[in-house]
Amino acid sequence: MSVISRAVPSISRSYATAATGAAKHKVVVIGGGAGGLAAANQIFNSLKAQNASLNPGDIAIVDANKNHDYQPGWTVVGSGLAKKENFRRSLDSLIPAHIAHIPVNAAGFEPESNQVVLSDGSKVGYEYLVVAAGIQTNWNKIKGLEEALKDPNTTKVSSIYSYETADKTWDLVEGYRGGGQAIFTQPFGVIKCAGAPQKIAYMSDSYWKQQSRPISSSFITGMPTMFSVPHYSKALDAIRESKGIAGEFSTNLVEVRPADKVAVFEILAGDKKGEKIEKEYGLLHAVPPMGPLDWIKKSPLADAAGWVDVDSATLQHKKYENVFSLGDSSSLPTSKTAAAITAQTPVLTHNLTTHLLTSSLAASPATYDGYTSCPLFTGRGELLLAEFKYGLERKETFGKWIDQSKPNRLFYHLTKDVFPRAYFGQMLKGNWYGPKGVFPPQFVPT
Repeated sequence: MSVISRAVPSISRSYATAATGAAKHKVVVIGGGAGGLAAANQIFNSLKAQNASLNPGDIAIVDANKNHDYQPGWTVVGSGLAKKENFRRSLDSLIPAHIAHIPVNAAGFEPESNQVVLSDGSKVGYEYLVVAAGIQTNWNKIKGLEEALKDPNTTKVSSIYSYETADKTWDLVEGYRGGGQAIFTQPFGVIKCAGAPQKIAYMSDSYWKQQSRPISSSFITGMPTMFSVPHYSKALDAIRESKGIAGEFSTNLVEVRPADKVAVFEILAGDKKGEKIEKEYGLLHAVPPMGPLDWIKKSPLADAAGWVDVDSATLQHKKYENVFSLGDSSSLPTSKTAAAITAQTPVLTHNLTTHLLTSSLAASPATYDGYTSCPLFTGRGELLLAEFKYGLERKETFGKWIDQSKPNRLFYHLTKDVFPRAYFGQMLKGNWYGPKGVFPPQFVPT
């Protein structure tokens, strides 16, 4: 990796918290989501274990959000299996006292002077920067969708992709008796938890069958296949067909006309590419397109697509060696899931703390292989656990004993009941390391 710019002050310098008026920190973490909280805690724990000099507030999290949500839980909520409040905590309650919380959003970066520009115009200095700002959900990119979501009971349109609408999705599913097709959509392009759009289709279908409701449903996706990994895609396509759910591919939702209960799609491939088609719906589950945050797109840290431009193995920025990124806002070419973050965090932590203590990664860089996991609910009481790494190559935890391309009841309960507890109880505290659980990986010097 070629490093062009380096401006790193000595770690012996003492830093005060923003509350004292001197906004300068050893490590500034942008974002109090899954990646930001896990990284801040692991970095603190690692430096403490190595007897590095640390003062309260040396590590700071920048985030104006009042609450933190376990977003994978929104599928569970939309399926009627939990209340959305079960998956929300106040952000302050998740940030330990020794980590400073700056309750203002970041708005820009000045990496040449090691500063973050905040939305109120003030600046925060850092010695090291971790960007874990998440992904932007572009509701307005589908014409009429925002209007339709305001009154889902009338328009019959909802989405599990927000706290406000996850429970309303279940209200629609539970109350739906037919009278039109139930349409479930997935947009073309990168989204967080790319399996969720089809999960809610399967869970809704499962509920309707339990209730003996003969409801016709379809899954319409802008993507060319059911899933990016061919092995799992084949299995999921067979599951969809076995349930009688119609499938349409390379077909993107571009408009909702709630007054007419009409969804407008654009064909993205083939002889009819560019053609618009209209479909009447009785119930519509819409997933908006997503992308990098606008303010990161415009920053000097962004790549051509707008993601924070980091090395895919070390998670270190390709230009500024005291900048790292993980999770949804990073350029890492893997799925944007909480499971990916559990594998990314220890790599980032090892490399950042190594660089902080030695000013170099050359001796012992930890590397990330792209591991991520996508637990796909395929019905009530069943779940397919997809695990893979870079190159769309399977990397399965239980593959020696179980065919993970077949739905499994154990995986269902692990995902629904165990993982949310592990998330709040371990992962956000920096004590969860992906497939290894609570056992941290050991990075062997090369």
